[in-house]
Amino acid sequence: MRNKAGLALLVGGLLVAAQALAADAKPRSRDLGIAPGILKTGQHNAITDVQGVLVGQVTLVDAQDVRTGVTAILPHGGNLYQDKVPAGLYVANGYGKLTGISQIQELGEIETPILLTNTLSVPQAAEAIIGWTLKQPGNEQVVSVNAVVGETNDSRLNDIRKRALKAEHGLKAITSASSGPVAEGAVGAGTGTVAFGWKGGVGTSSRVLPAKLGGYTVGVLVQSNYGGVLQIAGQPVGEALGQYYLKDALDSEVADGSIMLIVATDAPLSDRNLTRLAKRAVAGLARTGASFTNGSGDYVLSFSTAASVRRTAERRDEVSSSQSVPNGSMSPLFQAVIEASEEAIYNSMLKATDTCGTRSDTGKANCVKALPLEQLKALLTTSN
Repeated sequence: MRNKAGLALLVGGLLVAAQALAADAKPRSRDLGIAPGILKTGQHNAITDVQGVLVGQVTLVDAQDVRTGVTAILPHGGNLYQDKVPAGLYVANGYGKLTGISQIQELGEIETPILLTNTLSVPQAAEAIIGWTLKQPGNEQVVSVNAVVGETNDSRLNDIRKRALKAEHGLKAITSASSGPVAEGAVGAGTGTVAFGWKGGVGTSSRVLPAKLGGYTVGVLVQSNYGGVLQIAGQPVGEALGQYYLKDALDSEVADGSIMLIVATDAPLSDRNLTRLAKRAVAGLARTGASFTNGSGDYVLSFSTAASVRRTAERRDEVSSSQSVPNGSMSPLFQAVIEASEEAIYNSMLKATDTCGTRSDTGKANCVKALPLEQLKALLTTSN
């Protein structure tokens, strides 16, 4: 048994490495001339362009039936429980299992890392967060932790009932989180996801406002696993390629699924305006052709990293005197989050690779192709 387990791990590791190499060779949105909006991107065009934000990912693949993983987003590298960040949440359609939702809505803050994974691994991810939080120096007296875990269902390519992801994987994603470039496509929480009938995944993008508008950065990371009628840069790609929801009067393609959008900004925002920012991210999602169906979980979670609005222990019982961006100055940030959300979704699909796995409902092998780049290039060239 040990030899078989060791062989499975070896083969899985080789598959992960091969997939990473394939993803590295694939273009991001801007490599194809797809640059939604008018604002400039940050250095890495990633959520980590927001100073202090860290991302870690663990990808789980074995030779047969495991195609899943976990992605961790840390608002900053310190003790999040003692140095909470203001947060907002918007739910476009609530068919999902977002852990920690009520306390975010009630108190407008996040006190832990955010983990994204598959639907049936939410408890294991929450265990990782709780364990990590309790062990942080200064948390020796903590008896309540609001773990934040988002999910999408990857059962089309992953034997989700196997529940291969354990708390140790979530902990590894947290402790390995770093700044800089973020791996995209079939990685971490996006390993087994499907979008618009093609391979989905993790994607990210950012926007930076000009100095006269505050110079703030907005970054978005997505876990795409939803459906509809795909549009890219306003072009009806799904229709042109013959793959979309409601084609031929409800054929086998289903638009149910989910997407998690995590929005970070260094703009000093109140939790109320962070909720307003989260709502605007859905406009970027809509631009990609999402159908927001009955069986889709469409969630946006936003937070601010600005030191001036942190919910620290010292400020907990004080009347707030922090200066936050006023309502009248929010519109440029709204534009930024719309653009970054749209592009992050494109990146999640463009960097994804063909993936085969095991369907949980039938136990049979299933393969999902990545978005066909040559056909996409031809469509975009024709449209121009």
